[in-house]
Amino acid sequence: MRIFDSHFHIIDPRFPLVPNHGFLPEPFTVSDYNKQADWLRIKGGAVVSGSFQAFDQTYLLDALSVLGKNYVGVTQLPANTKDSEILSLHKSGVRAVRFNVRRGGSEEISKIKEMGAQVYDIASWHVELYIDAKEIDEFLEEVLLSLPKVSIDHLGLSKEGFSTILRLVEKGVRVKATGFGRTNMDIRSALVEIAEINPDALMFGTDLPSTRSPAPFTEEDLHLVTDTFEGELLQKVLYSNALEFYGVNVKV
Repeated sequence: MRIFDSHFHIIDPRFPLVPNHGFLPEPFTVSDYNKQADWLRIKGGAVVSGSFQAFDQTYLLDALSVLGKNYVGVTQLPANTKDSEILSLHKSGVRAVRFNVRRGGSEEISKIKEMGAQVYDIASWHVELYIDAKEIDEFLEEVLLSLPKVSIDHLGLSKEGFSTILRLVEKGVRVKATGFGRTNMDIRSALVEIAEINPDALMFGTDLPSTRSPAPFTEEDLHLVTDTFEGELLQKVLYSNALEFYGVNVKV
């Protein structure tokens, strides 16, 4: 069974950290990640910038240099970021820009259309969005569908917004099968409904170290996925969907 971890965080105290609503996470270094995820035999993954890292790139570039070519980065950028900086980050393995509506620490959501177009035109990056889907109004839904490539974290978080997630999936938006402990929905049913609409949509991830999650990632989360899907569809969810979306060519 091959796994690409589409969503995890590295928290290295050697680099700048910004308290978010009074919260400052415990360290979770590349070494910590490798130890905690060793049993998964992960082939690659995506390091995602958290609210507490704001616009810092130093931790991310260091983590990617240690993890290697099978890993990519998802960063947060201010709206005035120059094309040259985007290209420089791309050379170091960054592949997406994140908007953290749920926690903050990123650029304002009002900038998502112009920034989404910029990073795609310059480097073929996509946009990642951490938001409770019930907060996606008609205007934002139209904006998201106007962007070339979009993914939404943690199944969209709420059952109240799940109908919006399904509409977005119908139009090609990807969804991370991550952070199950952050949601209030029936996970298995949600996974099945999304995959029935678009088998390419779901991308599994650990969400390690599960900062502020009511229920951190455990082996049971993986079992939930492997008990729900089988065969080619299981490999899509665990591995190949994310590889295609991030443009990763895994080297063994």
